[in-house]
This record gives sequence, C-alpha cells and structure tokens, in this order.
Amino acid sequence: MGLPGRAKVLAAALGGSGVIHLVRPKTYEWLVPPELGEARRWVLASGVAEIGTAALMAVPATRRAGGWAAAGLLAAFVPAHLHTFRVVPRAPLPLTVAALRLPLQVPMIGIALRVARGR
Repeated sequence: MGLPGRAKVLAAALGGSGVIHLVRPKTYEWLVPPELGEARRWVLASGVAEIGTAALMAVPATRRAGGWAAAGLLAAFVPAHLHTFRVVPRAPLPLTVAALRLPLQVPMIGIALRVARGR
C-alpha cells in the first residue's frame, strides 16, 4: 500500500530537511536555543532523526511507528520555533515568517498522528 498523499509530502519534507541539516548545519544552528548547549550537535542529531522518521514512514511495516516518531519530532521542534521570536530582527518580514512557521506545526502533527493511527 502506497503512502497517502499528505503523508508522502510530510515524509519528503522531513527527509529533505534532514539532509539539509546534515549538509548545511549552519542553516539551522541559529534556531537552537542557547539553553540547550552546542547547536551543531542538536542540528546534526535532528537531521538524523528526520531522515530516520521519513524512512520509517516510507515502509508499510513501520509506517505507524514513523507517524508517532514524526508527531514527537515535530512537537519537539516547538521550542526552536518559539526561540525564533527571540532572535529574528524586529522587522515585518522576519516576524511574519516566524509567526507563520509556528502554526504550521499543528497540521503537520495532525498528519503524523493520522499516519500513526493507520488512517
């Protein structure tokens, strides 16, 4: 059985983002709250987790586990999205981008939970 459309998009987004995390970690380092310690480790670890989650979602036998992993991973990214408000320039465009990124987590977590529940 093929991966449903929305889940396919989510798996591709996680996999693609994971690759960028590994290839260009500096792109994401500024998103890591300093309270968490060394940003590079967090970025690389989250890249591996994203790729692993995408792989789990791509295989029918592990798809539901991948859905649960994706939901947890996306929820774990919320502190980084909140941290964005502390570090972006107080200009309309950066603030708008930061404000739009956070609510996007809700439908993505919803898609992940549908995959986890086998729907």
